[in-house]
Amino acid sequence: MSSERFAPLIQSNPDNEMFRFSYGEALFDENKYQECLEHLERCIQKKPDWMIPHILLGKAHLALGRKDEAIPYLKKALVLAKEQHHEDPETEVSALLEDLL
Repeated sequence: MSSERFAPLIQSNPDNEMFRFSYGEALFDENKYQECLEHLERCIQKKPDWMIPHILLGKAHLALGRKDEAIPYLKKALVLAKEQHHEDPETEVSALLEDLL
């Protein structure tokens, strides 16, 4: 979905983490990596065990050429994927980390 759809929702309800996540994810999908960071960060501040924002933050930092900043997010995402029994994200994040480390 287009990030333009979510921008007004953020303005009307800035504390809604689902709006933040949807907006951040849409920005990520539009390759607006720097812009998505703030919104995804707010998601994990409210819900530290939310795996997908961690993955997207790691990938966004990688896309921005910030390997060292990406690794902690990806490591946390891997822990969460294992704890929450999400096999596909676990496989994906393991592969990313293997390439980085």
